[in-house]
Amino acid sequence: MSGHRARRRRRAPLRRRLTLAASAAVAVVAVALCAGAYAIVHWELERQLRLQLTQSVARLGVDRDEPAEYGTLSGECRYLAAPACAQLVPADPDRDRGDHLLPVTDEVREAAAGRQGPFYSTGTVDGHPLLVLTQNHGTDRAVQVALRSDGVDRSERRAAWLFAGLGGGAVLLAAGLGYWVARTGLAPVARLTATAERITSTRDAGHRIELPEGRGEDEITRLAASFNGMLEALEDSVEARRRLVADASHELRTPLTSLSANAELLGRSERLSPAQRDRACAAVVRQARGMTGLVNDLIELARGEQPPTQAEAVDAVALVRSAVESARGHWPSVVFRVAVHKSPRLVHGDPARLDRLLTNLLDNAAKFSPPGGPVEVALTAEAEHLILTVRDHGPGIAPEDQPYVFDRFYRSRSARALPGSGLGLAMAQQTARAHGGRLTAGDAGEGGGAELRLRLPYLPAGPERGQSRIPT
Repeated sequence: MSGHRARRRRRAPLRRRLTLAASAAVAVVAVALCAGAYAIVHWELERQLRLQLTQSVARLGVDRDEPAEYGTLSGECRYLAAPACAQLVPADPDRDRGDHLLPVTDEVREAAAGRQGPFYSTGTVDGHPLLVLTQNHGTDRAVQVALRSDGVDRSERRAAWLFAGLGGGAVLLAAGLGYWVARTGLAPVARLTATAERITSTRDAGHRIELPEGRGEDEITRLAASFNGMLEALEDSVEARRRLVADASHELRTPLTSLSANAELLGRSERLSPAQRDRACAAVVRQARGMTGLVNDLIELARGEQPPTQAEAVDAVALVRSAVESARGHWPSVVFRVAVHKSPRLVHGDPARLDRLLTNLLDNAAKFSPPGGPVEVALTAEAEHLILTVRDHGPGIAPEDQPYVFDRFYRSRSARALPGSGLGLAMAQQTARAHGGRLTAGDAGEGGGAELRLRLPYLPAGPERGQSRIPT
């Protein structure tokens, strides 16, 4: 339970960050929209009020060219629903009677003198706020009209509260939506994390993430599918390692038991005749060599199908001839026939590993060939690949053995009495794949026997490929 809470605490920061990010994005947009809407309402109310003031000037009925009494023309603007109040102000203060309802400033005198354009200002009448329009109205006089603005102020405040409420609601809604989006979007990631933690604690790679239905091929689904693929590959690798360890243990048990028995026998050498002692020593040496070969094979298998690290251009023809010469020395009773048709010569790879591959193929063919029977080796070209075939005239491959020819430690019934560990063809297939090639096995057809077919991509011949060589 504590582990589950710890996992939730570890997941919470990312979910919280995504929630905050989504909420902040929506909140910023919502606040911006509310602020923009409020600015539009404010501008429209102010425009309507100023338009009324402009229209009030036209309704005064005061001729610009006729003399008029200075002072208050109408003072009804103290009431909210009343028309605009108005007054005429001379440019010369000495001509002014002084009975003004609206405040008169130096800017008003400047407008009356024609040195100041129309402008808006604020003022109060009986404690009520006003918006005042002042503009020149004839020679050396200005007209001022005013309307109460508290109604507009109240409308603006109501709009401000309304938009603030909408903005706050949008922020809360954004927080909820952000949390839902983060929770929904991170659900597969949470399942992936839980699966990874379960695999870490149980060491069982058989777990899989349940892929969400109806989400198509979005990034999260692809991540979960990729993780499942990785788990499948990991499970296959773990299973292959277990099989390798089990098979290796099984293969090593017999020679180790025999080696131990012979060592104990030699420990009682005073009871052995010289001939018995020589046979025991020879058995120990033979079993030690066999175990050395098996260990070397296991080391080669442990390299897997990794690309060659010491890759270079290798002369395939020379490589084949060198491997055949070595096989002739190791299998003197087998006749090796080599046929090299006109074909490209260079392949890209590790010379030592390729030589080991060919040696395994030739040893396998020689092992199943009858005494004096031929092993036929042919090198040809096909499309962009070199084709090497190795054919023997032995019993061939039984149908029930065909699927397991390249399995590690697999040995058919006909091969169990022969020397070997069952790793040669498995290593050959592994090396072929590491070099971008493929190894197949099948019956040779007419004349009997088995045929192994190796495909390797070749390189165009040319001096730019550098010196090719074969292992010595």
